[in-house]
Amino acid sequence: MSAVKALLRKELRLELRTFEAIPAMTLFSIITFVVFHFALQQDTVEGSLASGVLWVTLLFASMLGTNRLFVADTEDGAMDGLLLAPIDRTALYVAKAIAFLTFLTALEIVAVPAFYLLLLGPAAGDAIPGLLAILALANLGIAAAGTLVAGLATQTRSRDLLVPLLGLPLLLPVIIAASKATAPLFAAGGAEALPGRWLAVLGLYDLVFGLLALAVFDFLLED
Repeated sequence: MSAVKALLRKELRLELRTFEAIPAMTLFSIITFVVFHFALQQDTVEGSLASGVLWVTLLFASMLGTNRLFVADTEDGAMDGLLLAPIDRTALYVAKAIAFLTFLTALEIVAVPAFYLLLLGPAAGDAIPGLLAILALANLGIAAAGTLVAGLATQTRSRDLLVPLLGLPLLLPVIIAASKATAPLFAAGGAEALPGRWLAVLGLYDLVFGLLALAVFDFLLED
């Protein structure tokens, strides 16, 4: 745990100094919502359309953060030092995943209010508690899969291409389940009950993929 804390502290300090990931993710999401606002030619959206717009935007914004997870380590040569350090390499994965989870939370603190302002009506306010629960579960899955993909692609020259090519298919179950779970919250007649089966799918994905990533991350860095 001491190694995880030290690595996580390094990740957060690096982001606070450079502001590379969070501003890019946030700006991308806001611009995308603005584009949807004018392209759909509707004052408000609801139901599955609103859910799809939200999660597609958050998915592609998260890919920007995934691409930046290991960039500083590889460009500055810090990755070689981390691999030679006498620590469990799983600690590196855990620290990166927690840092990425923090980036996603910071993104949504800005992106979700922008989504409400640009694309939802005032009646959608009662959907916020359920939406927060879905965001939490989806963020865990995105962080688990995104960190694994970023670690896999970190030593390749085509990292910027490989991350979305691998990450998007892996994250399809998360986006499908999150969209299905969110759609009733944005129903025209007001927020409906959360569909338990889709929340269960998100929770199962988080558990299975998190354990799988912990099991294989060390071997991926070796290769």
